[in-house]
Amino acid sequence: MLALGGLHLAWAAGSPWPLNDRDNLADAVIGGTEVPGPAACVGVAVALGAGAALVAGLPRSRPGLSRLGAAGVSTVMATRGALGIASSTGLITIGTPSERFRSLDLRLYSPLCLALAALSLPAAKP
Repeated sequence: MLALGGLHLAWAAGSPWPLNDRDNLADAVIGGTEVPGPAACVGVAVALGAGAALVAGLPRSRPGLSRLGAAGVSTVMATRGALGIASSTGLITIGTPSERFRSLDLRLYSPLCLALAALSLPAAKP
């Protein structure tokens, strides 16, 4: 999750990586014509960083909070992954995602979300 957060920070700074330009990035990552603005990208990066911290058991002084947070992370990731596998990501996005995005979502993004959900779940158990 930290690596994905770092990628979102790179996008916030204007990088199109791993694609060659921002138009291709927008099509591949959100299925639209414009990459979300820096504030949105930073927001996602912060959420991913916070999720990673909770799954890592932070704050150590509040184990109940970290377990609850890890359960939340797992639930959000599982929901996002399930929507993508069901080709229903459009329910949580603005507009109709492009065919390129839908293909990447089914093959890459949704399985990654499901894997992150499964890997986060043990941190939610006492």
